[in-house]
Amino acid sequence: MVTYNAPIDDMMFLFEKLRDNPYYNELEKYKEVNPDIAKDILEQAAKLTENLILPLAKAGDETPAKLENGVVRTPPGYKQAYKKFIEDGWISLSCDPKYGGQGMPKTISSFFDEMLSAASLSFKLYSELSIGAYNCILRHGNDSIKKKFLPNMVKGTWSGTMCLTEPVCGTDLGLLKTKAVEQSDGAYKLTGQKIFITSGDHDLTENIIHLVLARTSDAPAGTKGISLFLVPKIQVREDGSLGSRNGVSTNSIESKMGIKGSATCVLNFDGAVGYMIGLKNKGLSSMFTMMNLERIVVGLQGLGLSEIAYQNALNYSKERKQGKSNSSKTKNSADLIIDHADIRRSLLNMKSIIEGERALSFWLAQQTEVSLHHKDNKIKEEASDLVSLMTPVVKSLFSDMGMEITSDAMQIFGGYGYTKDQGIEQLYRDNRITPIYEGTNSVQAIDLVFRKLINKDKDIIGKYIKLIKEEIKKNKNQAKIKPLAKKLDEYLKITINFTNWIKDKMKNSKDDVSAACNDYLKVLGLIALAYSWLKVLDVSYKELSKNKKFFEDKIETANFFFNRVLPRIESHYKSAISGSKYIMEFKFN
Repeated sequence: MVTYNAPIDDMMFLFEKLRDNPYYNELEKYKEVNPDIAKDILEQAAKLTENLILPLAKAGDETPAKLENGVVRTPPGYKQAYKKFIEDGWISLSCDPKYGGQGMPKTISSFFDEMLSAASLSFKLYSELSIGAYNCILRHGNDSIKKKFLPNMVKGTWSGTMCLTEPVCGTDLGLLKTKAVEQSDGAYKLTGQKIFITSGDHDLTENIIHLVLARTSDAPAGTKGISLFLVPKIQVREDGSLGSRNGVSTNSIESKMGIKGSATCVLNFDGAVGYMIGLKNKGLSSMFTMMNLERIVVGLQGLGLSEIAYQNALNYSKERKQGKSNSSKTKNSADLIIDHADIRRSLLNMKSIIEGERALSFWLAQQTEVSLHHKDNKIKEEASDLVSLMTPVVKSLFSDMGMEITSDAMQIFGGYGYTKDQGIEQLYRDNRITPIYEGTNSVQAIDLVFRKLINKDKDIIGKYIKLIKEEIKKNKNQAKIKPLAKKLDEYLKITINFTNWIKDKMKNSKDDVSAACNDYLKVLGLIALAYSWLKVLDVSYKELSKNKKFFEDKIETANFFFNRVLPRIESHYKSAISGSKYIMEFKFN
């Protein structure tokens, strides 16, 4: 069985030393959230994830969620763990105190998201969508709806889902067919089928609040005719008590490659009573409140699974003996595999990417809080633009790198990694959904290039590049950092050239642009990691004398990243600018 130790030291390093967004530090609501509070929360979270949640990963994989007589049963141990989970208030960590939440910032809750993902992604998914639904209702529901539904969702006794996909449509939601017919009392009755609904049904909570995309009778065609509805599994009376069962039923549970403990359901809505959330025919924009935050969280899923894969690969490499290393000075018949150069390269590749991702997600968490809570609308908007730019990057880069890292971890384990006994192959299987979730990574790349990069009203990418240039300029005067700052400057110029190439091709060859989207996203992602590492280096050299071992580790890991990972940018760039001719003109048989 895999082991896990939450990386609290690295998380606290970020919270104490890289909480450097001046606008975030101006937020009054988080003034009292100091390092002592953060550390206490993270230590309690570590105990929960390491001792209670981690064993559920294997249990859920071996005994998946199942549908019995119309009722979804979660794997052994889930109900007891979930009871403890909500009793200790973990659902409410980042929720508004007005509805019973603890009001912690995403600079803390994102660390918890990572820990939970590492320990058991299947278990995490039962609460994760609840937080997404909570955020959507909080932003777009009226006061009556919020008062009626949010307190129990924050408490965790009710959970939430988002119901988008149908048999006829996945990403192309303009094709959806679920109908919503208005009733005389202002409510609606929804009829249709939704598929791939994460935590669509289960036995952990008293009620499940579904957020459903559907069309009213008079809705225009396409995405402009989609509205959003709140549809409870069990109807709720005006006084908040539970009433009769609504017209929502589980048709089946998907049999999946991974995350088997999570119930991925096909749901039937047969005249189910629902309530419109937000404006009529504007449901897609309302749902994107939930989906965009969820995309960042999916990135954190990839990060969490990468961390646990790395930890176990590292531990195994210190125990397993195989062959003689080139630098061996012992008379043993075999050396530890960690003494082999290629194993060390693989481990450092994992480590440098993981720690860079964690720093980037912490930077993004600060920007997200500014975009939501700063008093100055201009500052909020600028932060929101940066969050918008980096959301598809974090979602895609972290989940793609999660596939690379979990695969490399299996490779380090060799034949044992391919067997179920060690638990490493499960990490690979569980992570495989993350590049697909919430819009595939190719969709994320298209969104980045066609909607975020090419923006008639704003030069968002220009503002982000300016931030990186300022960091490079600041560090070019520091002798020890200067070589790496120059490397980042070199690859940033390639990124700028790539950006300009795309903008030029957008005028007359959109196939060239489409064929380059994935490469561009990866280039921007690697630049973002390097930007994060440069910030880490700046602090590491300044603090070196205070904690030599910790900061030397950071410096050496950063050197590996800049010299062995960042150069991937050049190959992505050269591949992309070859255009789409050999792609689009190829004739498949």
